[in-house]
This record gives sequence, structure tokens and C-alpha cells, in this order.
Amino acid sequence: MDMNQYLDMFIEESKEHLQAINANLLLLESDPGNIGHVKEIFRSAHTLKGMSATMGFEDMASLTHEAENVLDLIRNQKLTITSDIMDAIFQSVDLIEGMVIDITEGGDGSADVSAIVKKLRAIVAGDFSAEQEVAAATMVVEAPQEESTPAEDHELDDYAMMVLKQSQELGNNVLWIKVTLNENCLLKAARSYMVFDQLESMGEVIKTKPAVEDIENERFEQSFEIAYVTEQSIEKVRTTILNISEIQDVTIETIQLKSEAPPAPVVQQTPAPAEKGAAEAPQAPVKKAAAGGKTIRVDIERLDILMNLFSELVIDRGRLEQLAREIGKNELQETVEHMSRISGDLQNIILTMRMVPVEQVFNRFPRMIRDLQKDLNKKVNLEIIGAETELDRTVIDEIGDPLNHLLRNSLDHGIESPADRKKAGKPEEGKIELRAFHSGNHVFIEVKDDGAGINKDKVLKKALERGIVNPATADSMSDKQIHELLFAAGFSTAEVVSDISGRGVGLDVVKSKIESLGGSVGVDSVRGQGTTFLIQLPLTLSIISAMLVQVKDEKYAVPLSSIIETAVFKKDQIMMAHRQKVIDFRGRVVPLVSLQDIFQVPDNGETTEDEVAVVIVRKGEKMAGLVVDSFIGQQEIVLKSLGKYLVNVFAISGATILGDGQVALIIDCNSLIK
Repeated sequence: MDMNQYLDMFIEESKEHLQAINANLLLLESDPGNIGHVKEIFRSAHTLKGMSATMGFEDMASLTHEAENVLDLIRNQKLTITSDIMDAIFQSVDLIEGMVIDITEGGDGSADVSAIVKKLRAIVAGDFSAEQEVAAATMVVEAPQEESTPAEDHELDDYAMMVLKQSQELGNNVLWIKVTLNENCLLKAARSYMVFDQLESMGEVIKTKPAVEDIENERFEQSFEIAYVTEQSIEKVRTTILNISEIQDVTIETIQLKSEAPPAPVVQQTPAPAEKGAAEAPQAPVKKAAAGGKTIRVDIERLDILMNLFSELVIDRGRLEQLAREIGKNELQETVEHMSRISGDLQNIILTMRMVPVEQVFNRFPRMIRDLQKDLNKKVNLEIIGAETELDRTVIDEIGDPLNHLLRNSLDHGIESPADRKKAGKPEEGKIELRAFHSGNHVFIEVKDDGAGINKDKVLKKALERGIVNPATADSMSDKQIHELLFAAGFSTAEVVSDISGRGVGLDVVKSKIESLGGSVGVDSVRGQGTTFLIQLPLTLSIISAMLVQVKDEKYAVPLSSIIETAVFKKDQIMMAHRQKVIDFRGRVVPLVSLQDIFQVPDNGETTEDEVAVVIVRKGEKMAGLVVDSFIGQQEIVLKSLGKYLVNVFAISGATILGDGQVALIIDCNSLIK
């Protein structure tokens, strides 16, 4: 069988399982006594082992198998978690992630796993460290088992045996249930159906005796038997069945399956002292898929094609609406309006299909913070809020690196050492908050720390040394303007450049990446209290709302996300300041930008009126007024690239096709505001 056809699915699912393992390992580290987390990790590891073995990636399968043995001891409470054991499991996961990355890049996923395998086997054998060798002598007395019967007594076929064995390996209860109905029960089929319905809501029915068909047709006496798999306790299963009326008795036994491997050694280890800087509950437990939910995987390229096709429909919709208005036929207008409503609903569905929770990006950061705080000898608690907030998949794929950089800087240069925090009267453990939320047609992501804040004097001094700021204007700069200097190209306040850069290194790259996505980033800080970076991102990059404006014989589109409002000013209201035309807009001096001059639009000879139409746009705290000839109106437009021959065109982010077939350029307001 050619396995290459399943490679993409293997890579995607492996990443999901590794993410789930990482998340639950962090939860387990903060709550070592919670066996539920261990079971979740074990399930993911078991599935990963089976997938990698099937695909022929032997190194990955063998390493996962060894990690699974350790997890099995922890799950069965035969091994107590220590800091060293957690580190060993984390190292295993890192190595497996490296293999998956290698496979993604076309490699064979091979790696030298001998060192970590040796470490994992030592943990299982109980000779991982000197302390553990002493503790290995302490044996755990196992709890008495439920009454059990050999599997062969129930005449189970090979398939049923295989399913039961796999379920038992995953930590489920494997049960044989005998249900006896009352002698005077009239509707035996109905009662048996109610039993099956209750059982299937808590687990899975593997086999029945007699067959299901016979039970449905009441071809049985007063009792029937079931091979059953569930996470629930035996007592809960028994109580659930007995709550159904006309049930006389329920007998439940544990099915005893033959073990192919010798039992693992039983080891009791003494927990190591809590490690300094250990992360505390960095995020909520991983959510399991809702029962009964049906989903399919769709390649993002197919969604892109679907979006492009729909974009053409949006263009044609605009054309039809214009023609219907020109012709004026009621029947045609009604049909076009109906089509517009339907296409609007279709648009919402397609956009929703592309939306992905930011959780996919956020989930990678708790592990990064855990490792980083150990390297820096700091104590930090990462709090994630709003991980369910959704963004377009295209944006999701791009924001990981900028957020990673901001978080690393917050931890390295923002959060003080425990000793410094204690001197400042703060808790030794610092706090970093990663928060996402919707507002209008935007998603905001906030990275906030309670560290030392930005030293504005140091920033200004460095900016003057680099020639970024004019000494004549330095004294009049506000705190916010000084903080914004961090985003200047090549700016850094770090004394020593390291892998974990000081705040400021590369922030120009963060800013350019966010702005390339149609977003913006700003910073606010209070000395001694902390720093907040706020990123604003558009919900989607494909279809946007815009204001169409006329400049001589040309039409332009201004994204509504950049517009504060539109206004008309008399020419005598326009003033001059520093050889720049400005207006007084609600008490603020706003510079005017002539689109005719910027884009060198040819004059059509029409005389200008005594009034000037202005679109007030913003970029963070800064504003500008775009001078146009007239406003055409608001419209949803399809963002199209200018192609590979027209790249880096100043102040133009793309183009769109209007209802009358004309092409309108889309203005990048960020480029026009200095």
C-alpha cells in the first residue's frame, strides 16, 4: 500500500496530538496528582505510536513506545512524578516534534533516540537516579481488583478481542454486563433499546449475546449480555442501567484479557522538591471534541479556491445590482436583491469556514515560557484569555512569530528577577497575560506583563545616539511617542545581544509583519508597573468593506477599518503649518494629503468647487485627511493582488473590480500617515 497519500493527514494529526501532549504535560506538572491529565497524554501518545508505526517511521514509534511505558506506570499510580521525569518526557516530545518537522520537510523522520530511550528505560526500571534506586525498594500494594472472568469464557471473536485490548491499553474499563428484565416485562425490545441508548452515551457496545437483531425482535428470554468499553466506573454503569424501569438485576464483571508482555515493575519514587520557577496551570484543559460532532478535514488550498470563486460572484453581484438600478424593472430588482441576500449568507459561511481559533497559536507558548523561565531563573505565570477567539486561517499562520517575539521579550527584558521583584514590593512570580478579543471587524491581541516597564530615558538616549530622533524635538516628545521608538528599524536597548533578545530587538520586524496583514501594533508602559503591546488585526483578508472615492476620473477604495469619518471643509478652513496644509478636526491639527498629488492623477479640466471632501483616516494615534473630489459610497470589495510585476507600489495594497467593470486601487492608509 502506498502510504504517501496519507502523509499529509499523518503530519496534521501528529501536530495535533503533540500539541495535546504538551498542553496536558504542563497541566500535569502543576497538578501531579491528577491522573486524568496522564490518561489524556497516554491516549495521544498511544495514537501517535500506532500512526507512526503504520507509516513506517520506526524511530518515532519506538521512542513513543518507551515514553508510553513511563506514562503507563504513572497512570496506574506505580510511579510518582518528579521534576526529572517530567524533563525526560518533555525531551522525548521535543525529539518527536523534530522528527515530524523533518518529515514535513521531506525527510524520513529518522533520529538518534538511543540516549533518551536509555533514560526512559531507566525510569521504568527504577534506576533513573540514586534517590530513585533507594525508593525502588518500596513496593506499592495494588488495590483489590473487581471480579473478573477470562475473555475466552465469553466467546469473543478476534476483532472484538482486538478492540477490547486496545481500549484497555487506553485506560478504559472493559466490562461484561448481564442485564435481567422483570418477568412481567411486556416490551422487552423497548427496554433493551433504552439500555443500549444509555450505555452508548457513556461508552461503546462491542458485542451482544444474543445478536442485536435477535434482541430487537425479542428473540431472547429474560436476560441479554453485552461486551462494553467505557471510561466510567462500574458502579456508575450499574446505577445507570438500574434506573431504567422494569430492570430486575444487573451483573457486571471485568473481562480479563491475556497480557502479551510481562508486567512492568512496580516502583514508588519520592517526589523531588518543587523546582524553582515551575509554571503554574498555564492554560485550561484541552477540550475534547463534542460527542456526536461530525467534522471533515479540508485542505486550505481548496478553501482558497472556493473563496476566489466566490470573489468573482461578489464582483458579478455588484454589476447586477448596478444594472438593475439602471434598468429599473421591479421584477429584476427583486430577483437581484434576493440573490444579494443569499450570496451574503454564503459569504458569511465561507468566511466562517476559514476562521480558526487563535488557540492553535496560543497553545505553543506555555511550553516555550516554561523552558525559558528555567533558563533565565525567573518565576512567571502565563495567563491565556480568549483563546477561542477566531481569526482567518491566513492571518493565524502569520502571527505566531511576532507573538513569540513579544512574549520572549516580556519574559527576558520585562519581568524582573525574583530578587528584584521582592525589593520592589512585588510577588516573586511575574505575570504575563496573553489576551485575544473581538471588537467590530477586528481582532485585538494583547501581550501584557507586570514587569519593570520601559525606561523612557534609556530609550530616548539610545534613539539620539542612533540619529533616530532630532535633538531639537526630543524634549517635546510625549511618553507614548518615546515608547513607539522601540519599533524603529534596528533599534535596541539590550546591553548584550543574545538568543533571548532585549526588548526592542526585532520589534521593527514585528511591526512590519503585522502591518503586512493589514493590522497595527502599539505599546503602552508605566515605569515599575509593566508594559502592554496591543496588536490589531483584520478578521479576514479576502473581502473587506471600503469607502469608494472619486479623484478626477479615477476611483479609489479606502478600507473602512482605517476611516474615522468623512467630512467636507470650506477652502478657507484649510491652514498652513510647517509648509503643510492642515485642518482643525475636533480640536486636533490634522495634516491633509492630496490623493491627486500622491498618485499623480491627470487633471480632467473640471473646475473645483469652493469645498473640499476629506476622508479622515488613522494609524494608531496619528491621523491624516485624504483630499478627494467626491464620495461614491460604501461597498464590500474583493481584495486582489496587483501581481508579481507590480510589487511594493507606494500606498497601494491591492485592487478590486467594481460593478461597472472598472478597476479601483485600494489605498494603504498606513503608508500615507507619517
